Amino acid sequence: MAANSIKKDSGRPLYHIFTRIPDRYDLINHVITLGMDSGWRGQAALTCLKDSPGRLLDLCCGTGDLAIDMARLARYTPEITGADYSQPMLEIAAAKAATAGLNNIRFINADVAHLPFPDGHFDCIAISFAFRNLTYNNPMTADYLKEILRVLKPDGRFVIVESSQPKSAFVRFLDHLYLKLWVFTSGYLISGDRESYRYLAESAEHFFSAEEMQEYLLKAGFKLATAKRLFFGAAAIYTATK
Repeated sequence: MAANSIKKDSGRPLYHIFTRIPDRYDLINHVITLGMDSGWRGQAALTCLKDSPGRLLDLCCGTGDLAIDMARLARYTPEITGADYSQPMLEIAAAKAATAGLNNIRFINADVAHLPFPDGHFDCIAISFAFRNLTYNNPMTADYLKEILRVLKPDGRFVIVESSQPKSAFVRFLDHLYLKLWVFTSGYLISGDRESYRYLAESAEHFFSAEEMQEYLLKAGFKLATAKRLFFGAAAIYTATK
């Protein structure tokens, strides 16, 4: 999961977690996903790099893991930008990239509703575990999607790795139980932030299925949307084409 771009005065509890505990953020993500988030993010990075896009945007980049994965996995030197609302997260992201010796990534503070890029600037835009934050009971969703489409080139790809709903009713029951018991409890105990991790578990439990997500992206204005299910359908990588 990456940091979102919800304004401080929107009342969302997630604003606090993305500004108060950036030093524990990566640890919490690894714990609540049982370490699987790294592999899923790597798969998303490879999806982004297909056909060697020149300009890539890691939107709501948090501490920069997806941008860093793209830079590490690319067999060429793309121009990579990481954008996020949380300055503390961006500082960690920049330090991680510098430590890794990756000089083709820039990190900027930006609001998804007002992205500081010209029309059609990016060949590929990616978002890891933050699309839910932009769309779940969020009154700004239409503005966010409009901006994403605006800065994406025609035929450009929007790659999303996000939670989903298993097809099997039994597996879905187990997944929701895991969200309530493990994700909420471990996130709260490590962060000390009960409200934010209650929101995280709740939003994941009630988020789109793969089929619903594909339909949602098409209605938003993309001309093609595909899904690759992960971990029995509890997560998925979506690729939408403008």
